[in-house]
Amino acid sequence: MEPVRAFVIIGPGRAEVQDVEEPVAGPGQVVVDVERAGVCGTDVEFFTGEMSYLHDGQARYPIRIGHEWSGVVRAAGPGVDPGWVGRRVTGDTMLGCGVCGRCTSNRQHLCATRHEIGIRNGWPGALAERLPVPVTALHPLPPPVDPTAGALVEPGGNALRAVRGAGLRPGERLLVLGPGTIGLLVAQIAAAQGVEVHLLGVTAASVEFARGLGHGQVWTAGTLPPLRWDAVVDASNAATSPALALDLVEPGRRVVFIGLSGTPSLLDSRSLALKDVTAVGVLSASGGLAGTVELYASGAVDPRPLVAATIGLSEAAAALSGSRPAAWGAAPKVHIDPSLP
Repeated sequence: MEPVRAFVIIGPGRAEVQDVEEPVAGPGQVVVDVERAGVCGTDVEFFTGEMSYLHDGQARYPIRIGHEWSGVVRAAGPGVDPGWVGRRVTGDTMLGCGVCGRCTSNRQHLCATRHEIGIRNGWPGALAERLPVPVTALHPLPPPVDPTAGALVEPGGNALRAVRGAGLRPGERLLVLGPGTIGLLVAQIAAAQGVEVHLLGVTAASVEFARGLGHGQVWTAGTLPPLRWDAVVDASNAATSPALALDLVEPGRRVVFIGLSGTPSLLDSRSLALKDVTAVGVLSASGGLAGTVELYASGAVDPRPLVAATIGLSEAAAALSGSRPAAWGAAPKVHIDPSLP
């Protein structure tokens, strides 16, 4: 076997492209040739050293990041149908033990001993030429879902679960806090279901980019109209947003929390109770991946305009450190093609 190239974070702010041992498909596993991998805020936190898992023992350096990916199955391990070889796939990030009560009740994403690809308990990530994955985590990609869209299935699955959590009917009104990747995908998915979507942003660039995607109702704090919000999704990273979501939502309806702030966020539980509001938390795309593939394949949602650039492994460190050429524009997502230098 020959070594494969992988992006490895060796400490806060320090990373390099290394030759690593080629993965071998164990029992129940496949090896995937990675076509695209996305980087997100979690990956940035690993690069800066701020990620909480680094401080509570759930992850440690060196770490190979990357949990948003698409690729082609290269090899199948013992017990795996060889028909998987050659198929284009993406996969779940959350890999439960398979035997605990959470796993056997379809909550494997909450398994106490779970691995998370590129994140938790040492499972290597997709910023590499090849990736080992349990076959049970795979989702086939039909021809209309190209490598770029395939690597956006994972964030799309998170967004779909947030939309489901909002519990809206066609014609009702949704406010999304934060027009980043997840927020924009929430908006696209909800709009495809007939929901009236509004977005609340902070920076002029993000607001203008959202409008350029066709979202006509994008506001800032100073321009937000006093409308009835049948649900509010907090997809931001601001510590003040959860309280704002609760303040704005219509009594008796739902707030969905999918964004995470770097510091603890506070809200008044008395308001939650007195407004009879249901609060929904969303962790991971598990349960939303298949539905997202269907949305992308049908053309109802096209996530590809959210990608600013596709770069090689050698450029990943600069992207994670915040380097962003002006030519990339304001699209929020950066993709890695491991076949590039």
